[in-house]
Amino acid sequence: MLAILAPGQGAQTPGMLHPWLGLPSATARLRWFSAATGLDLVELGTEATAETIKDTAVAQPLIVASGLLAAEQLGLPGLAGPNLRVAGHSVGEITAAALAGALTPETALVLVALRGRAMAAASAVTPTGMSALLGGDPDAVAAHLEGLGLTPANRNGAGQIVAAGDLAALARLADEPPAGARVRPLTVAGAFHTHYMASARDTLAAVTPGIVPGAPRVGQVSNADGAVVTDGPEVLARLVSQVASPVRWDLCMATLRELGVKAVIELPPAGTLAGIARRELPGVRVLAVKSPDDLAAARELIAEHVGAEQPSVVIPAPARELVPTTVHAGEA
Repeated sequence: MLAILAPGQGAQTPGMLHPWLGLPSATARLRWFSAATGLDLVELGTEATAETIKDTAVAQPLIVASGLLAAEQLGLPGLAGPNLRVAGHSVGEITAAALAGALTPETALVLVALRGRAMAAASAVTPTGMSALLGGDPDAVAAHLEGLGLTPANRNGAGQIVAAGDLAALARLADEPPAGARVRPLTVAGAFHTHYMASARDTLAAVTPGIVPGAPRVGQVSNADGAVVTDGPEVLARLVSQVASPVRWDLCMATLRELGVKAVIELPPAGTLAGIARRELPGVRVLAVKSPDDLAAARELIAEHVGAEQPSVVIPAPARELVPTTVHAGEA
């Protein structure tokens, strides 16, 4: 069993797309992705500053486009088989849905562009934020947060929980950390995956009925509860509701353990999920695809676990369906 993971917001770094532009068709694909998102992803992924790409409305499409570009180089779109699962952390669920076949790449990019804009707008309504907690008993930490009026917005496993809520409550958390836990404020725009994102969720819910999801070829492990989802409309519904609900990455990791996953590939911008997987899935081979230099090793893992040699580059045919243009993309 092989798991393909797609990272969430916060994984982006300045210049992260620069190494990929030398690959065949990469620049052309990114220009097409830019048309779908309404952003110049080539410029943003090569020349923009860290401050610019921290913007939620920029970071989310950039991350999904990066993952899709690498996935195409690996021949993942269209791949199927009983030994393959996909999962994404927060906005990475949109990347994963495209790999599974529930969304076309273009639909994923239009959707993530709307998601990013809607979440940025929701963040501007009330001053909120997020803080990471490392260590402590997970259930005790979660209870402590709820006592302060905060939400455990990300339960990532490996002793990591991200708290989200209003700034006053986060200040109290810094002064009153749970037993055994260290608190680190995060530089994010708002309280993602909480009720503060309800307006963003409603924005997505208003347009997603116009999407015709495909039948997934691969099971997607859901952030909501770690369930393996194989129904297109259900994948789409979960993408919408997850915007205002906690990310249970710990349950996703538990599902991968139960499935007997033997290898994990994290798509770019890679590193964070690979690190969690190494701690949560001992003995499993973990590969973070950080640059084109990692593609050969990733292809070998795919061929070994899925059972067929993959071509060096697979560029899909033009999409048959696009989301209406009235519709955008941590950890978020």
